Amino acid sequence: MGSRLLNIQRRAAEHGRLRTGYTQGNKPMRSATWVVTSHSEEHVRTAAKLWGGEPESWKPLNSTIEQWRVITKAASIEALITPGDPLNQYNEMWSKGGCQRRCDGETELLSRQPCLCLARFGEEWHQQKKGTVCSATSRLNVMLPDLSGMGLWRAETHSFYAASEWGGMVDMVLAGTNGDGFVPVTLRIEPRQVVRNGETKKFPVVVVELRGVTPRQALSGPLSTALALDPSGTQPVAAIEAPRPDYLAEAEGALTPDDVGDVYRRAFAAGHLNDELIADLKEISDRLKAEAEPVDAELEPEGGWPAVAQVPTP
Repeated sequence: MGSRLLNIQRRAAEHGRLRTGYTQGNKPMRSATWVVTSHSEEHVRTAAKLWGGEPESWKPLNSTIEQWRVITKAASIEALITPGDPLNQYNEMWSKGGCQRRCDGETELLSRQPCLCLARFGEEWHQQKKGTVCSATSRLNVMLPDLSGMGLWRAETHSFYAASEWGGMVDMVLAGTNGDGFVPVTLRIEPRQVVRNGETKKFPVVVVELRGVTPRQALSGPLSTALALDPSGTQPVAAIEAPRPDYLAEAEGALTPDDVGDVYRRAFAAGHLNDELIADLKEISDRLKAEAEPVDAELEPEGGWPAVAQVPTP
């Protein structure tokens, strides 16, 4: 194996994003299905074939660089959690000038001050109006095994509830695999609602679920790559049926009608008899009977029997 730079972190290229919303003009809209965006037209068109939707050119807000996107018809997609720790989470506040705050829940990392949202609004700071506090931002790097390329796709959510669940799910997987190997998962957009202050609020939450493997398998150590790519291979495989014997060929090679009877009995025991086979075997048996020379009849040889001396009668 060749050498690697030891002072550079190795990572796969990012092919695109998996989003739960889109922009309509300058207005952000929630989506009940996955939105796939990428600089690669090929990736987006392949995603449209897999999950539905119409590919289109698209520019993110405040960007002049054209990309491609498809608003799919799929609320669930199959993915692979990659080796290492695929999840990054921060409480962030963004503006047109870029990231203004990035907090780990205790310390705001840009200013090195204690959490500003917690200090101002207390433990329930996440219930404040959007834009006045940071958003719980979770970024999960996954591989989409049915799209071309060996790069990663970034699923991103700003849901406070998803932040808790993603962290718990990924940490349990890492506890079992130690960050080695791939883990098959399903990324599913799940509609939820809460009642707060007498008002019902509906919102989507992205759920990460194991796909095709049990918790016992996922927590027993790294999965093989073959199993991660094809979890259905863990299911019992149906036995391959043995080749059906060529009963007619066996019967044609028989020397006697009794041999044809043996072929008949084997076909019956195997459950292969049908009306057509019975008729064919009977025809072969009858032909062998007709062709058989009689062995018990005393047929006079050509030219008659030879003279035999007669013993005188006493």
